[in-house]
Amino acid sequence: MTPLSRRSFLRLGAAGAAALGGCSALPSGPPAEDPPEPYLTPQEKFRDVSRGRPLPHQLPPEKKAQVGLTAESWKLNVVTDPEHPAEIGKPVSLDWDGLMRLAAKRSVSFLKIMTCNNIGGALGMGLWEGVPLRDVVWLAEPKADLRRVFYYGYHNDDPKQMFRSSLPVGRVLEDPFGLPPVILCFKLNGRPLISERGGPVRIVVPETYGFKSVKWLSHVVLSNIPHANDTYADGNNDVDSHLKTFARTISVPKEAKAGEPIRVTGYAQVGVSGLSAVETWVSRADGKWPEDDPYLARAPWAEARILPPPSRWGGDLPDGRFPETPLGFTYLHRPLRWPMPLTKAHWKAELPGLPAGKYLFRSRTIDENGAAQPMPRPFAKSGRASIEAVPFAVV
Repeated sequence: MTPLSRRSFLRLGAAGAAALGGCSALPSGPPAEDPPEPYLTPQEKFRDVSRGRPLPHQLPPEKKAQVGLTAESWKLNVVTDPEHPAEIGKPVSLDWDGLMRLAAKRSVSFLKIMTCNNIGGALGMGLWEGVPLRDVVWLAEPKADLRRVFYYGYHNDDPKQMFRSSLPVGRVLEDPFGLPPVILCFKLNGRPLISERGGPVRIVVPETYGFKSVKWLSHVVLSNIPHANDTYADGNNDVDSHLKTFARTISVPKEAKAGEPIRVTGYAQVGVSGLSAVETWVSRADGKWPEDDPYLARAPWAEARILPPPSRWGGDLPDGRFPETPLGFTYLHRPLRWPMPLTKAHWKAELPGLPAGKYLFRSRTIDENGAAQPMPRPFAKSGRASIEAVPFAVV
């Protein structure tokens, strides 16, 4: 019943990361190197895919206070499902002060990349802090017939706008493979969660896409329902999909000089299967590729360099440094593994000089199971991870 402590996470770090793909250990670690962009995304610079008409974070201050979208007015109701009831001792109504009392003893923080499973790039990379959801579930004294936990937030008092996600109760009460816990998040990058990011409180599920991390949290429902009942399923989405590993570019010159080396940069999302390599390939823009190799497995890929952890983490952190030790880090604020699953890693490559012409630049990842992007799940609605093709010219 007790949440995963920092100490136990440190002990489980190596085994847990191995189970998630066995990312390389950092016994002493390579020297820090600043990436081509801030590692953490400031709250205001996250890409926004919020739902609602109007968007809840755009409501006027007086309306936010009225409907529980401020710390002073926020309340969370933990109840049994009236249609598929779980047996509980009592319903719970938790306010901000109650959450902060829990946080004083139970708060945890961890790094996580936030991604939409239908958008081919990250929404932002953050240090998320909150109270494990299981601690709040236990306040309701569950006794029997509890198979699933679903939850939703404020959406304009309109039942048609409700956005709901769910998890098996086993994932809520126990953290498999050394994963961080599912949390009621109230801080991002060491600062209070702003309304645009789902504040004052949202759910954050470490290993999943953003639709599981519901914003503007207001209700947690304990249910005996045997299956997922996520709103996202209505759009033919895979509601049990976990984060995939994939590469994206940050900088490719639109024009390069003939015969001169070409420097490119990018990042890789490190999914549940870890990251062993990033590879790049340049082809002529007018080139043809055999139709029996749709995922470009036979292309002449060349390995890029994955950067070590940064010296400054960026984001909203004061001086770019962690205010305390996140899960998965040593007391010296060094990651136990790198690249860290469920986060991102930056990469660089230098392409050889090319003759004049038009080209396409591609990058891909190889996960720790040896699967090359977009495998092992090349399907839409289960995490978009197609191989980018970035055009550029050599003159």
